[in-house]
Amino acid sequence: MDILDFDFVVVGSGIAGLMSAIHLARYGRVGILTKKDSAESNSNYAQGGIACVVTSDDSFEEHVRDTLVAGDGLCDESVVRTIISAGPARIAELESFGLKFAELPGAPGAGYDLGREGGHSRRRVLHCGDITGREVEQILLNRIRAEPTATIMEHCVVIDLITSGWLGADGTNRCVGGYFLNTRTGAISAFRAPFTVLATGGGGKVYLYTTNPDIATGDGVALAWRAGAPIKNLEFIQFHPTCLYHPEAKSFLISEAVRGEGAVLVNAQGESFMERYDPRGSLAPRDIVARAIDHEMKLRGSRCVYLDIRRQPVEFLKTRFPNIYMTCARFGIDMGSDLIPVVPAAHYFCGGVEAAVDGSTSLPGLYACGEVACTGLHGANRLASNSLLEALVCAHAMAETVGALPRAQPALAIPAWQSGTAVPSDEAIVIEHNWNEVRTCMWDYVGIVRTNKRLERARRRIGNLRREIQQYYFDYLVTPDLLELRNIAAVGELIVRSAIHRRESRGLHYTLDYLSKDPALPPAPARASARACPSSARACPSSARACPSSARACPSSARACPSSARDTVIRDPPGGRSPDSDWKI
Repeated sequence: MDILDFDFVVVGSGIAGLMSAIHLARYGRVGILTKKDSAESNSNYAQGGIACVVTSDDSFEEHVRDTLVAGDGLCDESVVRTIISAGPARIAELESFGLKFAELPGAPGAGYDLGREGGHSRRRVLHCGDITGREVEQILLNRIRAEPTATIMEHCVVIDLITSGWLGADGTNRCVGGYFLNTRTGAISAFRAPFTVLATGGGGKVYLYTTNPDIATGDGVALAWRAGAPIKNLEFIQFHPTCLYHPEAKSFLISEAVRGEGAVLVNAQGESFMERYDPRGSLAPRDIVARAIDHEMKLRGSRCVYLDIRRQPVEFLKTRFPNIYMTCARFGIDMGSDLIPVVPAAHYFCGGVEAAVDGSTSLPGLYACGEVACTGLHGANRLASNSLLEALVCAHAMAETVGALPRAQPALAIPAWQSGTAVPSDEAIVIEHNWNEVRTCMWDYVGIVRTNKRLERARRRIGNLRREIQQYYFDYLVTPDLLELRNIAAVGELIVRSAIHRRESRGLHYTLDYLSKDPALPPAPARASARACPSSARACPSSARACPSSARACPSSARACPSSARDTVIRDPPGGRSPDSDWKI
């Protein structure tokens, strides 16, 4: 088995991953693992832009206030202030790399053509038309490819992280590497590095309907959880209100910036309805808009609602939203004369691996940046276009922290991967069936509106599926589809468990059994933590029941600590079975 040694390994090639690698390349050898082509990422599909204070009529205080309001009481204000105040320097850095943001028409230097999106009190969203993510991604790819100390490894799926505790090393348990599958060759190799950065994005594919690309299977959250890192606020899944509704349109987002330029949400009769739900109308924060659309659709038995931007000239629409305009036209929709059919779809994880602004987690050697991380910026609901800002700021802060740390670590021996008695699968249909069942279950029972009964039903079904998936994982050789199925099932269960423990409605978590916020409890983040052996018990080397991510033995049982709206902490006592084989709360 090949073992690749680096000073730093970054898992993921979106904006958070690439920016992390660019900064880390100044300090040593960087390996970038990405499971598809290097340009394929959630970032690549980001349409809106980057929220940042860049004009004299705006202020950090206003941006902070808008973020805190959207976060519905769960933002960490110190984190919000740190990230927002660091924004201008990161924008200047992108421009120094050659990125050109859209400017106002007229003479050069007329100023940025700033967009406004839901929840923002000012125009402060820098953009490159409606393909901002793609433009930033390409600039960063060009930059990292020119770095002599950086190596990009495409079509590589990380199976599990490796900890020193699992290797039996003395001293503090830390992340020291990981096993990965090359999906082109089928070979399993390992990487070894003092520092591993998870920048894998979110997990929209956990749900049946999503704006995310196929790669968004929650891999980083699952990897960190299996390694024992706490997972925080995972009940807060943002459903984007306006995904294009068309039988041939797969996961195509109609940017919130369209509403920022005057589009209004209407029903099939052409009646504007958002004013009945929020005084900000169609520019209310996403959680409010998504619930309003869901209610309108159920109230009227409609399959969708519509965006009406017919008040804007066609030439403006073509210039401001070239990608959206062309895509709609391809499906027979003229933005200038037709209503645009839209529905909500899973879009963004506000929770994730518990991490500081510099990406540090509770597991030494493991860092998390971007959507995979939960820093406290977003709270219970993300303010539009704050995500790319967070990715840029946190990647820079992480590299500054890690670059100053000593990289001399003992060169621990990593055992070769052993597949035991596993054989090639002859029943791939099982994976497809379980994949669809997990996603359908999450959409039906853990969606925009939740109830205790739905969540309990989801917990039972996802638990049964995870046991079936685990057995399949033991019996057959790993494949990319199996690894992704394993991850979406694990993340789905973590979402369900987090949602069950939050007994109030707040931000993106809305339950009919607890319609109000709980005033008796402080508005602090919920937290879920797994401290035990993951589901990778079969194929890890040297022991059929060992796990590279575990610092200690698998638990004999699982119990929940007393929970509140503030914390959901799961602690698993040492001694016996994996939570995958017997998971109890």
